[in-house]
Amino acid sequence: MQSRPNVIVVGGGIGGLFLANALVAQGLRVSVYEQAPALGEVGAGVYVTPNCVRQLQRVGLGPALEKWGARIGNSSRYFRHDGSLIAPVQVTDSGGWNATYGMHRADLIAMLAKALPDGVIHTGHRCTGFERRDEVACVRFANGAVAEADVVVAADGIHSVLRAHVFRASSPVFSGTVAYRGLVPSDAVPEEWPVESWLMWLGQRKHFLAYPVRAGTLINFVGFVPAETEMQESWSTSGDPDVLRDEFADWDPRIGALLRQVRTTFRSALYDRDPLPCWTRGRLTLLGDAAHAMLPHLGQGANQSIEDGMALATLLANTDRASVLAALLVYERLRRERTAQVQTGARQNGLRYDAFAGDLKVRDAEITAHAEFRKHLYDHDVVPEARAAALELV
Repeated sequence: MQSRPNVIVVGGGIGGLFLANALVAQGLRVSVYEQAPALGEVGAGVYVTPNCVRQLQRVGLGPALEKWGARIGNSSRYFRHDGSLIAPVQVTDSGGWNATYGMHRADLIAMLAKALPDGVIHTGHRCTGFERRDEVACVRFANGAVAEADVVVAADGIHSVLRAHVFRASSPVFSGTVAYRGLVPSDAVPEEWPVESWLMWLGQRKHFLAYPVRAGTLINFVGFVPAETEMQESWSTSGDPDVLRDEFADWDPRIGALLRQVRTTFRSALYDRDPLPCWTRGRLTLLGDAAHAMLPHLGQGANQSIEDGMALATLLANTDRASVLAALLVYERLRRERTAQVQTGARQNGLRYDAFAGDLKVRDAEITAHAEFRKHLYDHDVVPEARAAALELV
């Protein structure tokens, strides 16, 4: 095989950093450029599911996941707003493998960054331009730096700068929902609270979620409430804890007991994008939210980004610089349909949670039946299909 491709990743979030780990594990050269002056993650929890965990294990991050994650227990449940039981939560794949974790986003970012060799990550680099040349792709940054590679991967989020070089006609879609997010120490919640559980309460037009992170020492909570007007998307806008408490004041008393411990919360408007008709143009391809920003109602945003990264790394490890353009198109073909299904499923599940159809009995039955969809979602493994597809490139 001719010389192997080298890769630039624009964006130092979960998807970009995992891709870098997967490429390094395959012996490829990679550089990650992040606009922030230091790596970090505003926000609170991220739900990590078996389809993603098997990829983290493949690149040697299983022990770190065990250390920093909080395994979600079989006592996880869906409730109506008053605390009456709806159904168990599916926390395993169809084989019964419980590899479902709650993680603090900052812990996951730190875990991914620490595993990379020195010199891979370059902070303080805000991407401002992209150029295609015959044999190379060129990225320019606001600080005057210029970087060249065989492949550029845009992992720069829902407001991606590079997406327009692939597909211009894409706009964020406001869901009509605002999420209040925050953390409470586990030792501050009532003694009867099952700290190992993923718990969700469902009402009409709003719902409330709580699960453990940081090895079970913190409870991550999210209150999803309707917004009267469209809001700017932001992970760092402060919310009013009293407003949050008022939204759920007449719900299950367990929620009230948790929210009485809240001193600070962040408020973010929820946006996604419609599935894109293409992800790749020449030597530039999209990954994660840049390609398929989705609502959080399947807990798959980070998980699908990690699937993207493993699929792309597997393909690039089995190609050379001469066939890299074909490899990027194969990557798009492998991933675009699955992520479009998950994007659409997340929208549908949000409507289901908030009982927009109106019939709570029907909603509760659908929640119970949804376990089968979850099993199928969690069973998926991108590596065998990527290896098979790579044979086309030989």
